[in-house]
Amino acid sequence: MITLKSPREIDAMAESGAVLAEIHRRLREFIKPGITGWDIEKFVEAIIEEKGAIAEQKGFEGYEYSTCVSVNDEICHGFPRKLVLKNGDLIKVDMVINYKGALSDSCWSYAVGEPTEQVKKLMEVTRTALYKGIEAAQVGNRIGDIGHAIQTYVEAQGFSVVREFVGHGIGPTLHEAPSVPHYGEPHKGMRLKEGMVITIEPMINTGTWKSKMDDNGWTARTQDGGLSCQYEHTLAITKKGPRILTSQDEEI
Repeated sequence: MITLKSPREIDAMAESGAVLAEIHRRLREFIKPGITGWDIEKFVEAIIEEKGAIAEQKGFEGYEYSTCVSVNDEICHGFPRKLVLKNGDLIKVDMVINYKGALSDSCWSYAVGEPTEQVKKLMEVTRTALYKGIEAAQVGNRIGDIGHAIQTYVEAQGFSVVREFVGHGIGPTLHEAPSVPHYGEPHKGMRLKEGMVITIEPMINTGTWKSKMDDNGWTARTQDGGLSCQYEHTLAITKKGPRILTSQDEEI
């Protein structure tokens, strides 16, 4: 079921999103060669506690951690583990927090140390693709318009769009309808309505878009070992256009 949010509920989710955005901003300085994914987990948990928030994904369907930390060819849902990050690694840190009863969800990608030219380009294309999808999230448009905007741009840059994992509605529960694919045909799918709150979270690969699952039952990685990158915002559909609720005040 799709729940349409009131302006008050959207404002509450924006407060939650501001806390989440602060965590990501602080991670920019924390992430460097020599730390581990477990260090990131503990760093994030300390901020969540400091802010009086809750790590919403911890315990969700049996997931045991406050963050997902996915490295290089891992597409999503990587466990935060004691693997030492090295110069040139590409990592994705994804989390959902509950702040005063309101949820927010955001993933951000980080280059560890000095990125390669390939990593730089992949990060730039993925981040731009996110905003192209957000620009299409207008009242009266359809879900397919979001995916089409992302897919056409990404494939023109020589990369591929993951199909198996998509964006979603959020609030009051973590995953709600509608599903928001990052590929698709324009003018197709559900029409976007004022009050919807969704995530747009393109996962973009250097090689094939196809994934395979690790034995842990959670972590997906590219079938060909290519790199994968992801950026994600939570946003509200409003008459004035999409309102990003997890904005880090970054420039596109």
